[in-house]
Amino acid sequence: MDALLGLVTLVGHAIEAVLTYIESHHWIFGLLALGYIFYLHDRALHARFDALEKRLDEIRKRLAIEY
Repeated sequence: MDALLGLVTLVGHAIEAVLTYIESHHWIFGLLALGYIFYLHDRALHARFDALEKRLDEIRKRLAIEY
């Protein structure tokens, strides 16, 4: 039973250490989250430009066929 209690205490101390680290270094995680948001925005923006470019290519092909 002492071993089980020691294991639970060890896990509790590990969780406390992780939470203390996050609390004192929260700005790092904020920067990571901000960078990820910009990354997702950049991907979405490039996807929109790619779709627009495909539409323009289709329009150019149709115009070239008509003339």
